Amino acid sequence: MANTETSLKEAASIDGAIGAALVDYTSGMALGTIGGGKELDLNVAAAGNTDVVRAKVRAMELLGLNDEIEDILITLGSHYHLIRLLKGRGTNGLFLYLALDKSRANLAMARHQLKKIENELEV
Repeated sequence: MANTETSLKEAASIDGAIGAALVDYTSGMALGTIGGGKELDLNVAAAGNTDVVRAKVRAMELLGLNDEIEDILITLGSHYHLIRLLKGRGTNGLFLYLALDKSRANLAMARHQLKKIENELEV
């Protein structure tokens, strides 16, 4: 099992990674971040993506969809933004956020690696 710091370092090593965060979507606060910088304020991204997660959860409730969100993908002109809701023991209300440079990233591989990181993370 990996802790938060180890998991974020592993996420940052994904090809094309700009930054990563572990986020509590009940509060909108980042529990840990790596990368980002001038290009991307990960604390602002954590709060903003919390709104995205809450909106999707609410939409699913309104639609009566009895299912779970695996991940949410936001595609920008030059970035991919992946939000992976965590489902392991003790991770309820948390998501991993990964920002990728579109020109350097392999989206399928990044999703696969983020899932692996999720499975190994212990909070």
